[in-house]
Amino acid sequence: MEFTGGAYKGETQNGKMHGTGEYTFHTGTRYVGEFKDGMFHGSGVMHFANGTKYEATWERGMVMEGSIIFLDGLQYQETDWGYCDGHDRRFYGERSSGLRPAGESQLSGQHPPRTIPDGCYDCGDGFYDPRTRKVTSYEGKVLRKADDSEHAWIVRACRRA
Repeated sequence: MEFTGGAYKGETQNGKMHGTGEYTFHTGTRYVGEFKDGMFHGSGVMHFANGTKYEATWERGMVMEGSIIFLDGLQYQETDWGYCDGHDRRFYGERSSGLRPAGESQLSGQHPPRTIPDGCYDCGDGFYDPRTRKVTSYEGKVLRKADDSEHAWIVRACRRA
């Protein structure tokens, strides 16, 4: 370890990493898991500085099988990846939270958008009827009467049925 710049905390045998422990590379990447004869051996997790982790089973320093899990929870799949392909460029967090892909408009914060009465506007907390100048909740309760400034903003910026 004095030659690589790394540090080890854990069990040893005959002066070598052996048993369970944690090896920190000079880059800050950490391996936490099992060792045998100074090598990764058994179950272990590599923790990278960017939050990605690699969970794997090791045999004498070689990976037998493993899985990459990114900071946002996305787990890499060798087959049926379907992530960030040519048709859908959303990040995993965007997909998980329901953000619509490019080309599929998201007209409101809700998908599908709420139904609003004909001639009215969706103003977020309810619908606005320009004839009565009232904002009514989607449950039917009158919330307020719009002044000239709010009326102008709603007519200019909100989705109309």
